[in-house]
Amino acid sequence: MWVFYLISLPLTLGMVVLTLRYFAGPHVPRYVLVTVAYAWFCSLSIVILVPADIWTTLTHHGAGVISFLWGWSYWSTFLLTWAVVPLIQGYEDAGDFTFTERLKTSIRENLIFYLVVGSIGLFGIILLATLGKIGDRDGGILGFAMGCSNTFGLVTGAFLLGFGLSEIPKGIWRNADWTTRQKVLSHKIAKLALKLDDAHQDFSNAIVVAQATSNQMSKRDPLRPYMNIIDQMLDQMLKEDPTFKPQGGRLGENDMDYDTDEKSMAALRRQLRIAREEYYRYRSEYTNYVMKALELEDTVKNYDRRDATGWKYISSFRPERKGSVGSALDTVEFIWRCILRKQLAKVVAILLGCMSAAILLAEATILPSHFDLSLFSLIIKAARKQEVSLQVVVLIPLMYMCICTYYSLLKIGMMMFYALTPRQTSSVSLLMICSMVARYAPPISYNFLNLVHLDNNAKTIFEQRMGNIDSAVAVFGKGFNKIYPLIMVTYTLLVAFNVFDRVINYFGNWKIFKFQNEADDTDGFDPSGMIILQKERSGLEQGRKVGELVIPLARNFNNTALDIESGSASANKDKAAVEMKATTSLIGGPKRSPSLLANAKHETSREAMAKKYAAIRDQQFNQAPNGTLSKQNSAPSSLEPDNPQSQNPATGPSGSGIASTWASMKTSLLNVKASIEAKRFIPLRQAQDTKLERRDSSESLDEIFQKLKKPTPERRDFSDDEADGF
Repeated sequence: MWVFYLISLPLTLGMVVLTLRYFAGPHVPRYVLVTVAYAWFCSLSIVILVPADIWTTLTHHGAGVISFLWGWSYWSTFLLTWAVVPLIQGYEDAGDFTFTERLKTSIRENLIFYLVVGSIGLFGIILLATLGKIGDRDGGILGFAMGCSNTFGLVTGAFLLGFGLSEIPKGIWRNADWTTRQKVLSHKIAKLALKLDDAHQDFSNAIVVAQATSNQMSKRDPLRPYMNIIDQMLDQMLKEDPTFKPQGGRLGENDMDYDTDEKSMAALRRQLRIAREEYYRYRSEYTNYVMKALELEDTVKNYDRRDATGWKYISSFRPERKGSVGSALDTVEFIWRCILRKQLAKVVAILLGCMSAAILLAEATILPSHFDLSLFSLIIKAARKQEVSLQVVVLIPLMYMCICTYYSLLKIGMMMFYALTPRQTSSVSLLMICSMVARYAPPISYNFLNLVHLDNNAKTIFEQRMGNIDSAVAVFGKGFNKIYPLIMVTYTLLVAFNVFDRVINYFGNWKIFKFQNEADDTDGFDPSGMIILQKERSGLEQGRKVGELVIPLARNFNNTALDIESGSASANKDKAAVEMKATTSLIGGPKRSPSLLANAKHETSREAMAKKYAAIRDQQFNQAPNGTLSKQNSAPSSLEPDNPQSQNPATGPSGSGIASTWASMKTSLLNVKASIEAKRFIPLRQAQDTKLERRDSSESLDEIFQKLKKPTPERRDFSDDEADGF
């Protein structure tokens, strides 16, 4: 036993450290890293204790040591899951400026959560006790609470396991096909480009809001020390990534209300940190998928040209290797990437599929006790006399069950609660993930032990501590915990044969309940994803980095027909240029007094909106042939807002300053794009054939903003501030 642990424990610790270094972001504190590492190590210790527990039960040696290790691992994960990790997670998520305030915020949020959950549980216990469903013969209220806790982990863990048992082999088999994988990557790149664009705008907006709040706050303001901390944080962000270029911010109605008290300043700091983390997370994911797609393209090209290249792998990311050794390495790389890896993936998918079938068979035969169809029981009985062999054959299927469960857990959680991104996972996400991993480690181990039938119905030490599965929750019936695996098996088979997706597709209005997975991205290539990918390859060949062009690419090529891509690109490029100019003027501009900024904020923007609409209409007429548009095209032109009130700014509702101006400008540009797509009243080819001189749209927008900067008699006092805010 000790020989096995001398190997497994160092390997477990090394795997935890390497995994944490791979996923942790650059700003994760050291105490968070230590907490997460310890939680993961304790969770995996529970898993690797199962083989030793089975060997101890069969040989009756070392029961005291195993019992101590079980207690240490189980209670460590219990305390980490329910007390330590939530407290640190709330502390890391808080935006307060002192240790005491952040700790108070964390304690308050956790108390609210536990009070709500505890109240619901107490109400349920009182209701069941009133109905006579809880008695002394069932272990009383404490026994009922422990049984419910164990059964909740077992039932939810079993369904998470069932989803992973089906999806992991299917996903590996599906991705082994190059064409299918290229389709999936094209869809993922298109989606991530949009998310990265939105995250870039949110981050830019957070920077603008923080800078504007700092500009309007005087040096004698009592909140100025907090603002100085935020300013230092912002300066550090910009120094760490000089390549980040803000594309303009949008000020909403409440974006200038962060200077009211200390809590509002803490909210501003938290918003800025979250916006930064989200942007770099999406950029990391986008870069990762782009590189995978480009490498896959190289693999396909090398395989198609294998006869011409002499079965040597030629990469577009690095220079060709020189010499005989380099030629041999190119051949080895070709054999691995183009031949072996694809076939190996299919073999692994088949083996994992067989293991999934064996686990499902063992789960389905828990209920009958007079015969044993569990493959794992047969293997254990065959290897019971060899300690190392026994522990290895037990550990392999147990680790696969853990991988399947955690795969489903991460898949579901990344949609709502947290994200696991290489080198960009935040402290809050790491703590949430380690809490979930620790919470499900004991139920997974307990579930596996119930799949194994030892001689004379012997019970392991862990089973004795957790209790018999037949009496875990007696209030639901003695056979409940043996029936739910059958429900899980049925659920897994339905997932494997896509029954749920077929039912949802049959009822078209149920598609909002559909769980999105990679299988949905295999129906054809995404055009915008392919265009973005080719632009990224072109950028790499020119010496750029992946992601430098994604912001305009995401706007230009998303869900746009290929024949009008260039038409919509110009409008979006102009918008990006204007937003960049606006942000630069706001960040680098001079400090403004709070009174002027407040007046500019509440000043109506009707006149400015009217000038913008008039200038855009004049620009459009000047770009059309002979300076005018045809009656057929100009009448329904979407340059005129659909809202009658917005067509006449004088009679429309009062704007909200900078926010309404930007919203109107954005709506106008989007309407231009929609008109080009629907009406095509200015085809690009027609403009090129007639060789008409057209003014650059960015110059026209610059002229518009120059007009807006000119003071009017009514607003001469704060026209400069308003122009900087744009």
